[in-house]
Amino acid sequence: MARSDLLLDLVEAERRGDRDRFKILVEAVISEERANQHHLLADRLSELITTLGTSKPRDDHASAIRDLVHEIVPDRKLEDLELAPVTSRVVTELIEEQKRSELLRSYGIEPRNRLLLSGPPGNGKTSVAEAIAAELMLPFYVIRYEGVVSSFLGETAARLDNAFEFVRTRRCVLFFDELDTIAKERSDEHETGEIKRVVSTLLLQIDRLPAHVILIGATNHGELLDRAAWRRFQVRAELHAPSRAQATEYLERLAQRLGGDLGYAPRTIADKLAGASFAELEEFALDIRRRAVLEMPDADLRRIVKERLEHRQAQAGE
Repeated sequence: MARSDLLLDLVEAERRGDRDRFKILVEAVISEERANQHHLLADRLSELITTLGTSKPRDDHASAIRDLVHEIVPDRKLEDLELAPVTSRVVTELIEEQKRSELLRSYGIEPRNRLLLSGPPGNGKTSVAEAIAAELMLPFYVIRYEGVVSSFLGETAARLDNAFEFVRTRRCVLFFDELDTIAKERSDEHETGEIKRVVSTLLLQIDRLPAHVILIGATNHGELLDRAAWRRFQVRAELHAPSRAQATEYLERLAQRLGGDLGYAPRTIADKLAGASFAELEEFALDIRRRAVLEMPDADLRRIVKERLEHRQAQAGE
């Protein structure tokens, strides 16, 4: 949004007494100032809008946040991931919308900013989230459930509020791994009233999330998600285990990245590891190279691969 339009909207929101809209616009200003490295101004504005009706800001807000969200420096690149064509397209489009958000807003359209990734573990959900943050050069924040979830009645929802309040004033990527942990289906009769309150809080905060914050949720059990939570995500993609061709191509790239061959042709290893996830393929390749380096200069790659395959088969038979 252009600064002149932003200022006009701010004045109009205040004139109408629309406090929610006013706060969202101020949060957009704070995000812009942080992007311009004007951190003192951004901190002061953030302090002003997070008061509770007095001049005193929330107690220990900054220190508490460190227990709720964890910042990770993303080291994954989109080009390094092996994605199905449809998944690659929707992720690329989301990135483009964020990069060209000013053009969209000039037509009165906000970029999409909520992505749900589902599928079996080890097939790239976290890697996709990291890659999006890396492509957009944004901070990557991961929700820490050990800090958010509390055994005390009502405290989990309050902590979740604090985490969202923190990210709303920053242009960033917020990642919920295993989203079903706190977004379970509320109609499940086995769930407590507390988890239902947490889900309601989560939905409210997602609705209030400004477009400059990209929310990415990941789940291994999409069927457990509350249906209303599922609908909050504008973009959804499912990540499956690699096909034989995808596994072969991924192993080829891993061999190049690790600086050498893997003892056998990638296609042969892919056949032997049929059904393995991307994470398992990567760990297998790393294990081979790790052992080869330690056995230099007399490393026998084919023997190492054979031993690892036999060990894997023995574990599968247990």
